[in-house]
Amino acid sequence: MFDSVRVRLTLWHVGILALLLGTLSAGLYVLLRQNFYERADGILKSVCSATVSILGKELSESGLDELAARDAVKTLNLPDHTLAIFDAQEDLLAEKPAGSSERIALPRGELLRGGAVYLDTVRAAGGEGELRRLAAVRVTLQPMGRTYTVVTSLSIAVPLGLLLAGFGGWFLARKSLAPVLAMSEQALRIGAENLDQRLPVVNPRDELGRLAGAFNDLLSRLSSAFGMQRQFMADASHELRTPVSVIRTATSVTLEKERRTEDEYRSALNIIDEQSRRLTRVVNDMFKLARADAGRLTLQKHAFYLDELVGEMARAAGVLGASKDIAVHLPPLPESPCYGDEDLLRQMISNLLDNAVKHAPRGVSVSLSLQRIDGSYLVSVSDTGSGIPGEAQPHVFERFFRADQADSRAAGAGLGLAIARSIAEAHGGSLSLERSDASGTTFVATLPANSGEAGELSPP
Repeated sequence: MFDSVRVRLTLWHVGILALLLGTLSAGLYVLLRQNFYERADGILKSVCSATVSILGKELSESGLDELAARDAVKTLNLPDHTLAIFDAQEDLLAEKPAGSSERIALPRGELLRGGAVYLDTVRAAGGEGELRRLAAVRVTLQPMGRTYTVVTSLSIAVPLGLLLAGFGGWFLARKSLAPVLAMSEQALRIGAENLDQRLPVVNPRDELGRLAGAFNDLLSRLSSAFGMQRQFMADASHELRTPVSVIRTATSVTLEKERRTEDEYRSALNIIDEQSRRLTRVVNDMFKLARADAGRLTLQKHAFYLDELVGEMARAAGVLGASKDIAVHLPPLPESPCYGDEDLLRQMISNLLDNAVKHAPRGVSVSLSLQRIDGSYLVSVSDTGSGIPGEAQPHVFERFFRADQADSRAAGAGLGLAIARSIAEAHGGSLSLERSDASGTTFVATLPANSGEAGELSPP
């Protein structure tokens, strides 16, 4: 399972996302806790300072400890706070509300040295787990030199508050990043066998939506590529199976008898030779298409005259068409210096002419022309046959495509038209079906006229 790159990438993604969520929640917890304690401690220190100030004033007026302490706690009206004043022997002088000193223990004496405010979080006795933030200070008031301890506390809901804060942070982070989690989970489920599935898109207008849309487009292209690959493999297997089956049948039949005549052996060998040539041609064509698909169709470019090449191919096609009473017409050609791969361009034109001659009815004519228009050479192959059926025309350049009608040339050569288009595109040109109707069919290859060193052959 962990050998899969897809699984490892997904686990890394989920782990990093979990770490991000945990860090965000912990950060919110610490931030809210610190902010709460800072505000609470500031209030408690102010209460301690105010109590000491009021106690000192009351003592200067009455000189009585208990009276001054009761007046001090009565003066401060703080509903959410408890307040208690102790003397030097830690005996209670006054408190508010009543009984509050019994619920909160007085801090130990060593914690109250130096006159600084001591702060702590304590659990109130009998408060069913209630937490309170406590502040205590021990002061000596002049001019009598008496020592008093002031204790005040504030009820806090730290566990619940922090829990809610942490949950709120986690919820917000999870809500914001939920589309990422959904996409990662769906991506984990997508493989070569179910490329038709897509990532969920919650909002196509935001960044995550555009990311999911781009990934879905990629999946569509991958699905199309996988489909074409499967179809190519199926068609190639079918195309290769026929000659292999014929060869095996010919050898089996020939070897059934212990002795055969020389003519019978020659007939079997002729069959094997013909089918072997067919196998070689199909394999070479498949190899050439595979290199073209990978962008590795190497061009051996040099300077030559394209008009001479076209004339040569027209003469060869005329010989092929003579057996079917098909005339190949070639008008006068202008001198056409070119720079490209002569062998590949010869194969491109040959494939177009073979396709026209082999799949056209008897007695029709085939025309080959070459002209230069706007810096490009246009090589046209036309015939006066019955045309390609309309439903087959969009598929003529598909590999191994075969039309239902026997007289159609819609990719009847298997890979010929696909290879011809790849060669044209490798030269920076194109190949298209210009027209096909009841009056005939025309294929047009467009090639750059001023490419590379073509000028070296230009006439003076």
